[in-house]
Amino acid sequence: MAHIVVLGAGTGGMPAAYELRAKLGAEHKITVINERDYFQFVPSNPWLAVGWRDRSDITFDIKPYLQRKGIDFIGQRCDNIDADANTLTLDNGDSISYDYLVIATGPRLAFEEVEGSGPDGGHTQSICSVDHAETAWGAYQKLLEKGSGHIVVGAVPFASCFGPAYEFAFIVDTDLRKRKMRDKYHMTFVTSEPYIGHLGLGGVGDSKGMLESEMRNHHMKWITNAKTHKVEEGKMFIDQMDENGEVAKSHEVDFDFAMMLPAFKGVDAVSNVDGLCNPRGFVMVDDYQRNPKHPNIYSAGVCIAIPPVEATPVATGAPKTGYMIESMVTAIVHNIAHSLKGEEPEKVGTWNAICLADFGDTGAAFVALPQIPPRNVAWFKKGKWVHMAKIAFEKYFIRKMKKGSSEPIYEKYVLKMLGINRLKG
Repeated sequence: MAHIVVLGAGTGGMPAAYELRAKLGAEHKITVINERDYFQFVPSNPWLAVGWRDRSDITFDIKPYLQRKGIDFIGQRCDNIDADANTLTLDNGDSISYDYLVIATGPRLAFEEVEGSGPDGGHTQSICSVDHAETAWGAYQKLLEKGSGHIVVGAVPFASCFGPAYEFAFIVDTDLRKRKMRDKYHMTFVTSEPYIGHLGLGGVGDSKGMLESEMRNHHMKWITNAKTHKVEEGKMFIDQMDENGEVAKSHEVDFDFAMMLPAFKGVDAVSNVDGLCNPRGFVMVDDYQRNPKHPNIYSAGVCIAIPPVEATPVATGAPKTGYMIESMVTAIVHNIAHSLKGEEPEKVGTWNAICLADFGDTGAAFVALPQIPPRNVAWFKKGKWVHMAKIAFEKYFIRKMKKGSSEPIYEKYVLKMLGINRLKG
């Protein structure tokens, strides 16, 4: 009997555990370790930050749902990985041995890279966790009580997941319009992207033109190539770079409310393992999602190392979106199954991307096959249907994680009819 440990219980770790159990059967032990005892559906955090959701809508206790599938759960933080001894040390001092380790921790939020940023002792809000989104909701309520002001939304250098920033900006715009208060607030989008709609992907279809048009229609100004380097209470300091990476203009932007997505780095326990990660702490993997130095360690999701799709004047990372992560997970599960049989891994994830971005009362959807260019398909559309589809997907995914099915049969065949598959070949 092998022991497979999944480190992390988010949108990568939970599906990984369920797929492993379905693929391997009951003869092998599977344990999920997560620093929190609850699952949080992170894509809904922009709604929570404006009061459209509360914590109970998008979180649930992990343990009972995993137990139903014969999966063990430990709600402790992992403080150390001894990759040579195949052992994890938890924050309560316990040691856990493994035969295979699947790292799906997500990122560490590197607020320290921009002085004065972040919700804990800083001056900007975040929607990267349910706790941060609740804090942002509190700050947003104070802004509403004030009755007017300047709202800044965006992403700092080395950010890699830009979609939620666009979502939050448009959701705030929608919320203010519903309250008949939009005319009292100015909005500015500040991003490290070289242009609006770059998304860390070099754009998808006509994302640039469509998003610029939407922002004009919603009276949002923007600063691109923005190297945000310092935040004080009510003031943001930004160097706007030219195409050669030189300062073209410096801005001091006053604000009453700011939500800036931070840079990501690897979590400490992972980044400290010799030979496992790149300099920013992201797990290096081969085509089979294995680490080259430690072949019994696999990784999926935001915590893996993917090079930027192109050089940009201000550093931007490549995002890892939901379906892309699920394709990584499926490849890992198949390759661990091959390894247990004494075979070489052979499955490679497609890294196809399907993204629904909610804009409050409308939205934008894109399909990128694969997500990293060059692509076979690059499709970007907007419409009110996206808003409804995002709500439906929230309910569907949370139900799927409670039910314990990573890819229900109807999902598999509907996507297959559209030419969207998790695995190559």
